[in-house]
Amino acid sequence: MASEGTVFTPSLEAMKHVKSEQGEMLTKPFLEVCKLILPVIDKFGAAMSLVKSDIGGNISRLENKYLSDPTKYTQLYSMVQEEIVAKTAKGSSSCTNGLLWLTRAMEFLVELFRNLLAHQDQTMSQACIDSYGKTLKRFHGWLASSSFTIAMKLAPDRKKFMEVIAGSGDIDGDMEKFCSSFSPFLDENHKFLASVGMDELKAS
Repeated sequence: MASEGTVFTPSLEAMKHVKSEQGEMLTKPFLEVCKLILPVIDKFGAAMSLVKSDIGGNISRLENKYLSDPTKYTQLYSMVQEEIVAKTAKGSSSCTNGLLWLTRAMEFLVELFRNLLAHQDQTMSQACIDSYGKTLKRFHGWLASSSFTIAMKLAPDRKKFMEVIAGSGDIDGDMEKFCSSFSPFLDENHKFLASVGMDELKAS
Protein backbone atom coordinates (compact mmCIF):
# COMPACT_ATOMS: atom_id res chain seq x y z
CA MET A 1 0.00 0.00 0.00
CA ALA A 2 1.21 3.51 -0.76
CA SER A 3 2.41 5.39 2.30
CA GLU A 4 0.70 8.56 1.11
CA GLY A 5 -3.02 8.84 0.60
CA THR A 6 -5.75 6.27 1.19
CA VAL A 7 -6.07 2.59 0.40
CA PHE A 8 -7.71 3.70 -2.89
CA THR A 9 -4.77 5.82 -4.07
CA PRO A 10 -2.93 3.06 -6.02
CA SER A 11 -6.07 1.94 -7.88
CA LEU A 12 -7.01 5.52 -8.79
CA GLU A 13 -3.55 5.95 -10.28
CA ALA A 14 -3.75 2.63 -12.16
CA MET A 15 -7.16 3.49 -13.67
CA LYS A 16 -5.53 6.11 -15.89
CA HIS A 17 -3.96 3.29 -17.93
CA VAL A 18 -6.96 0.96 -18.41
CA LYS A 19 -7.77 2.25 -21.90
CA SER A 20 -5.56 2.55 -24.94
CA GLU A 21 -5.32 5.81 -26.87
CA GLN A 22 -7.91 4.30 -29.22
CA GLY A 23 -10.27 3.77 -26.29
CA GLU A 24 -9.90 -0.01 -26.05
CA MET A 25 -10.02 -1.82 -22.71
CA LEU A 26 -6.59 -3.27 -21.98
CA THR A 27 -6.26 -6.60 -20.18
CA LYS A 28 -3.25 -6.07 -17.95
CA PRO A 29 -4.15 -2.58 -16.64
CA PHE A 30 -7.79 -3.59 -15.97
CA LEU A 31 -6.70 -6.63 -13.96
CA GLU A 32 -4.15 -4.47 -12.16
CA VAL A 33 -6.90 -2.14 -10.88
CA CYS A 34 -8.91 -5.16 -9.70
CA LYS A 35 -5.83 -6.52 -7.90
CA LEU A 36 -5.22 -3.19 -6.19
CA ILE A 37 -8.69 -3.39 -4.63
CA LEU A 38 -7.85 -6.69 -2.88
CA PRO A 39 -6.14 -4.89 0.05
CA VAL A 40 -9.39 -2.97 0.64
CA ILE A 41 -11.33 -6.26 0.71
CA ASP A 42 -8.81 -7.65 3.20
CA LYS A 43 -9.84 -4.99 5.69
CA PHE A 44 -13.35 -6.48 5.81
CA GLY A 45 -11.91 -9.69 7.28
CA ALA A 46 -14.06 -12.86 7.26
CA ALA A 47 -17.12 -11.00 5.95
CA MET A 48 -15.53 -10.74 2.51
CA SER A 49 -13.56 -13.99 2.32
CA LEU A 50 -15.96 -15.44 -0.29
CA VAL A 51 -15.85 -12.27 -2.38
CA LYS A 52 -12.08 -12.11 -2.17
CA SER A 53 -11.52 -15.72 -3.25
CA ASP A 54 -14.03 -15.25 -6.09
CA ILE A 55 -12.30 -12.09 -7.33
CA GLY A 56 -8.82 -13.57 -6.89
CA GLY A 57 -9.77 -16.72 -8.80
CA ASN A 58 -11.22 -14.79 -11.72
CA ILE A 59 -8.25 -12.41 -11.90
CA SER A 60 -5.91 -15.45 -12.02
CA ARG A 61 -7.95 -17.12 -14.76
CA LEU A 62 -7.86 -14.03 -16.98
CA GLU A 63 -4.25 -13.26 -16.13
CA ASN A 64 -3.08 -16.79 -17.00
CA LYS A 65 -4.80 -16.53 -20.37
CA TYR A 66 -3.22 -13.11 -20.96
CA LEU A 67 0.25 -14.38 -20.00
CA SER A 68 -0.07 -17.31 -22.44
CA ASP A 69 0.13 -14.76 -25.28
CA PRO A 70 0.33 -11.10 -24.13
CA THR A 71 0.36 -9.73 -27.68
CA LYS A 72 -2.69 -11.68 -28.76
CA TYR A 73 -4.63 -10.84 -25.58
CA THR A 74 -3.60 -7.20 -25.09
CA GLN A 75 -7.24 -6.14 -25.41
CA LEU A 76 -9.50 -7.42 -22.65
CA TYR A 77 -12.30 -8.59 -24.94
CA SER A 78 -10.09 -10.55 -27.34
CA MET A 79 -10.15 -13.68 -25.16
CA VAL A 80 -13.95 -13.55 -25.00
CA GLN A 81 -14.28 -13.13 -28.76
CA GLU A 82 -12.02 -16.13 -29.26
CA GLU A 83 -14.20 -18.26 -26.94
CA ILE A 84 -17.40 -17.11 -28.70
CA VAL A 85 -16.00 -18.32 -32.02
CA ALA A 86 -14.84 -21.61 -30.43
CA LYS A 87 -18.25 -21.97 -28.68
CA THR A 88 -16.55 -22.41 -25.29
CA ALA A 89 -17.67 -19.10 -23.76
CA LYS A 90 -20.48 -20.61 -21.66
CA GLY A 91 -18.19 -23.12 -19.95
CA SER A 92 -17.83 -22.58 -16.20
CA SER A 93 -14.03 -22.28 -16.51
CA SER A 94 -14.08 -19.92 -19.51
CA CYS A 95 -12.48 -16.47 -19.49
CA THR A 96 -15.88 -15.09 -20.54
CA ASN A 97 -17.35 -16.45 -17.32
CA GLY A 98 -14.35 -15.11 -15.40
CA LEU A 99 -14.77 -11.59 -16.78
CA LEU A 100 -18.52 -11.64 -16.13
CA TRP A 101 -18.18 -12.66 -12.47
CA LEU A 102 -15.21 -10.37 -11.89
CA THR A 103 -17.26 -7.46 -13.24
CA ARG A 104 -20.24 -8.40 -11.05
CA ALA A 105 -18.11 -8.69 -7.91
CA MET A 106 -16.51 -5.31 -8.63
CA GLU A 107 -19.99 -3.81 -9.08
CA PHE A 108 -20.94 -5.15 -5.68
CA LEU A 109 -17.91 -3.37 -4.16
CA VAL A 110 -18.69 -0.10 -5.98
CA GLU A 111 -22.29 -0.31 -4.70
CA LEU A 112 -21.00 -0.98 -1.19
CA PHE A 113 -18.66 2.03 -1.26
CA ARG A 114 -21.52 4.19 -2.58
CA ASN A 115 -23.73 2.92 0.24
CA LEU A 116 -21.11 3.77 2.85
CA LEU A 117 -20.90 7.31 1.46
CA ALA A 118 -24.66 7.84 1.14
CA HIS A 119 -25.84 6.24 4.39
CA GLN A 120 -23.55 7.32 7.20
CA ASP A 121 -25.91 5.78 9.78
CA GLN A 122 -25.88 2.25 8.31
CA THR A 123 -23.90 -0.48 10.05
CA MET A 124 -21.30 -2.20 7.91
CA SER A 125 -23.37 -5.41 7.85
CA GLN A 126 -26.44 -3.52 6.64
CA ALA A 127 -24.41 -1.76 3.94
CA CYS A 128 -22.95 -5.10 2.77
CA ILE A 129 -26.27 -6.96 2.70
CA ASP A 130 -28.07 -4.08 0.98
CA SER A 131 -25.35 -3.81 -1.70
CA TYR A 132 -25.36 -7.57 -2.21
CA GLY A 133 -29.15 -7.50 -2.73
CA LYS A 134 -28.80 -4.83 -5.43
CA THR A 135 -25.99 -6.54 -7.34
CA LEU A 136 -24.83 -10.15 -6.96
CA LYS A 137 -27.82 -11.76 -5.27
CA ARG A 138 -30.03 -12.25 -8.33
CA PHE A 139 -27.29 -14.23 -10.05
CA HIS A 140 -26.66 -16.53 -7.11
CA GLY A 141 -28.45 -19.76 -6.27
CA TRP A 142 -29.88 -20.34 -2.80
CA LEU A 143 -26.70 -21.86 -1.38
CA ALA A 144 -24.34 -19.10 -2.52
CA SER A 145 -26.85 -16.46 -1.44
CA SER A 146 -27.17 -17.94 2.06
CA SER A 147 -23.40 -18.26 2.45
CA PHE A 148 -22.86 -14.63 1.40
CA THR A 149 -25.57 -13.29 3.69
CA ILE A 150 -24.21 -15.19 6.71
CA ALA A 151 -20.63 -14.08 5.99
CA MET A 152 -21.65 -10.43 5.74
CA LYS A 153 -23.02 -10.49 9.27
CA LEU A 154 -19.35 -10.77 10.30
CA ALA A 155 -18.56 -7.34 8.83
CA PRO A 156 -16.26 -5.18 10.99
CA ASP A 157 -17.26 -2.09 12.92
CA ARG A 158 -17.85 0.70 10.42
CA LYS A 159 -15.94 3.43 12.27
CA LYS A 160 -12.85 1.24 12.76
CA PHE A 161 -12.95 0.10 9.15
CA MET A 162 -13.10 3.67 7.83
CA GLU A 163 -10.17 4.68 10.05
CA VAL A 164 -8.08 1.74 8.80
CA ILE A 165 -8.64 2.44 5.10
CA ALA A 166 -8.33 6.23 5.38
CA GLY A 167 -4.55 6.34 5.79
CA SER A 168 -3.39 9.94 5.45
CA GLY A 169 -5.82 10.97 2.73
CA ASP A 170 -9.41 12.09 2.11
CA ILE A 171 -11.21 8.74 2.29
CA ASP A 172 -14.68 9.99 1.29
CA GLY A 173 -13.25 11.89 -1.67
CA ASP A 174 -11.16 8.92 -2.86
CA MET A 175 -14.02 6.47 -2.39
CA GLU A 176 -16.31 8.70 -4.45
CA LYS A 177 -13.61 9.10 -7.10
CA PHE A 178 -13.08 5.34 -7.25
CA CYS A 179 -16.81 4.69 -7.76
CA SER A 180 -17.25 7.35 -10.45
CA SER A 181 -14.04 6.41 -12.31
CA PHE A 182 -14.38 2.62 -12.18
CA SER A 183 -18.12 2.28 -12.92
CA PRO A 184 -17.84 3.25 -16.62
CA PHE A 185 -15.33 0.40 -17.18
CA LEU A 186 -17.73 -2.08 -15.56
CA ASP A 187 -20.63 -0.73 -17.63
CA GLU A 188 -18.56 -1.18 -20.75
CA ASN A 189 -17.79 -4.80 -19.82
CA HIS A 190 -21.52 -5.47 -19.42
CA LYS A 191 -22.34 -3.78 -22.69
CA PHE A 192 -19.77 -5.91 -24.48
CA LEU A 193 -20.87 -9.14 -22.75
CA ALA A 194 -24.51 -8.35 -23.54
CA SER A 195 -23.61 -7.77 -27.22
CA VAL A 196 -22.33 -11.37 -27.40
CA GLY A 197 -25.25 -12.78 -25.38
CA MET A 198 -23.21 -13.54 -22.24
CA ASP A 199 -24.48 -11.03 -19.69
CA GLU A 200 -27.14 -13.08 -17.90
CA LEU A 201 -25.27 -16.27 -16.98
CA LYS A 202 -26.12 -17.37 -13.44
CA ALA A 203 -24.24 -19.41 -10.89
CA SER A 204 -24.97 -23.12 -11.13
